[in-house]
Amino acid sequence: MSVKGTADQKGLLHAVAVGVGALGAGELLAAARGGSMLDGIGRLAADYAPVQVVETMVAQAGDHDKEMTRLGVALWSVGAAVGTALLPPRLRTPAAAIFGAATAAAALRSTDRSVPGALGAVAAAAVLRAGLRKPAGHGLLWAAAGTGMIAAAETLVRREDQRHRERARRVGPMGAHVPVPEDGIGSEPGLTPLITPASKFYVADVNSRAPRIDPADWRLSIGGRVAHRLRLSLADLAEQAVEFDAVMVCVHNTVGSGRCANARWLGVPLTALLDHAVPESGATRLVTRAVDGYTISLPLEPLRTGEWPGYLVIGMNGEPLPPEHGFPARVFVPGIYGQYSGAKWVGELELTDDSHVDYWWKRGWPAEPLWVRPQARIDVASGGGAGGGKFTVAGVAWAPPHGVAGVEIRIGETDWLPVELGSELAPAAWRRWRTIVDVPPGTHTIQARAISRSGEVQDAEERPPFPIGPGGLHSVTVTA
Repeated sequence: MSVKGTADQKGLLHAVAVGVGALGAGELLAAARGGSMLDGIGRLAADYAPVQVVETMVAQAGDHDKEMTRLGVALWSVGAAVGTALLPPRLRTPAAAIFGAATAAAALRSTDRSVPGALGAVAAAAVLRAGLRKPAGHGLLWAAAGTGMIAAAETLVRREDQRHRERARRVGPMGAHVPVPEDGIGSEPGLTPLITPASKFYVADVNSRAPRIDPADWRLSIGGRVAHRLRLSLADLAEQAVEFDAVMVCVHNTVGSGRCANARWLGVPLTALLDHAVPESGATRLVTRAVDGYTISLPLEPLRTGEWPGYLVIGMNGEPLPPEHGFPARVFVPGIYGQYSGAKWVGELELTDDSHVDYWWKRGWPAEPLWVRPQARIDVASGGGAGGGKFTVAGVAWAPPHGVAGVEIRIGETDWLPVELGSELAPAAWRRWRTIVDVPPGTHTIQARAISRSGEVQDAEERPPFPIGPGGLHSVTVTA
């Protein structure tokens, strides 16, 4: 290798190390002030990335989409440092300044972490500029220092998130949740529980981390085209709240996946809140606005009449909502995909006309809500032996808001067979099911489908989530 090649390689490695150091310095300063530089950039990426990129990320990353977003932002930041280092020396200082300004602007989009994130961006740009002005060398020191600062920043952020979680938990009981409702199915190894613990409930939103909201200061504002503007505390809402059982389904829940879960919720019927506020003429949509500015809107009339039973949820399984699930309040309309009814960290309900444009409409999703289709999932398919034999097949099915009328399975291309259903908690909740079937020797495919009380049979056409929701039948392969 030539001397010039060796020098270029050394300079490139130096730039990478300085990039890690700058990233660490920025994150540590932001974390010390309660925020994150990376989270602001991650939110910006979520807001403006092409919908195909978002869909690919969700499909590939699954439950780790937030971690993958932070990793992607970190790699981009280091890449920006390398790109700056490749510029002529006279352009490196203005490039570092542009990097700092752009990153600070991105951080300012995150409502509860704006100033810390912006300060972190400025610090990162300053370290980047200083590091690139020094001759190549001490790469391991830069990289080690940066990695250590990133780890320290993550520790600080998680510690603050845990403090917020404990503060939310101290709000007190939210409902009289029965820990283990019975449905007659009993226990079956591998079968999903009837009620999903909050710790196992899927998380889906566009934020890297949940906003930190002080319950003592938080108020729900109801305004817009109403006769009576309202500001309600958690205590005010708890006085009007009722418990209900319902499954929540993400629009990205492809067949067989886990972006759906069942809970016993505590919430105030939207009909009650709207009756108190008294909508004015011309109000046609209910905008649910999160504290970070994210909005979802729904047609007002079916919510006002109760045709679509909607709730402002404040509790989950007998406790306050965990921060990642929307503390202190979220909106939920059972039967509508979460993307259309699941605004978390709600601070305002606004009644407006049809001129409002929602977050996801700008990304190409339909304006009108998408309803959850009947779907069955196979959780268990076990048994059999060398000469074939009996297999236990079990799972869950949902068809909100009407309820599950039946679940059927088939082996290969044989006829569909009905299965035993557990008792129903509520039409909007999921139902567990189980059956025992004889499987002949060999390898076979078992499929399941759900049928709703409205007569709708699960759609067998395989289809990705975008733009009208997923389709297809869940199948598993067994060998007897």
